[in-house]
Amino acid sequence: MARRSIVWVKEEHGANEFADVDIWRGRLTAVGTAIGSYPVGYRLDYKLETRDRYVTSGLLVEARGAGWRRKLDLRRLLSGRWSVRTSARGDVDLPRPGGDMAAFKDALDCDLALSPLTNSMPVLRHNLLEGGGPVELLMAWVSVPDLRVLPSAQRYSFVRREGDLSIIRYESSSRNFIADLSFDQDGLCLAYPGIGRAV
Repeated sequence: MARRSIVWVKEEHGANEFADVDIWRGRLTAVGTAIGSYPVGYRLDYKLETRDRYVTSGLLVEARGAGWRRKLDLRRLLSGRWSVRTSARGDVDLPRPGGDMAAFKDALDCDLALSPLTNSMPVLRHNLLEGGGPVELLMAWVSVPDLRVLPSAQRYSFVRREGDLSIIRYESSSRNFIADLSFDQDGLCLAYPGIGRAV
């Protein structure tokens, strides 16, 4: 069992994130907080839970800023069907939270934007710390701070070992983005070029 507290600094995005993470018996749970400044100043609090094989069971997110607050409760049921409940209060120039669940009905994972944490689930499920890939995946990608949920096609491939680290190539066709991510032996992302690094 791995019980960790981790902090990521996201200098390019004017953001930071802290998370308490438990990884055990094919499951991951985490509680975290992120602070960001773009496109508006916000605080984000989340709780993530998975079932066996690190498959998402729920992501509860609350975002708030000056005069506004919104919540997202994203669930993947045992049947494989996704459901979402949202609320939004206050006046802020952001898209409405939520999305079309049918657009990512085959996804196993959620992916919280700007958070290196949610990259752990597919890497651990497919044993990519030691080799393998490419693995093609569809994610339920949660935009922040608006909390929209959108489909995101992604690919993960083992690249090499560097001491105690595994280098995994991440590709997002929906964002036309490629980066080599560094993971430790527990499967936590320590360096995500363009997003953030653990300190």
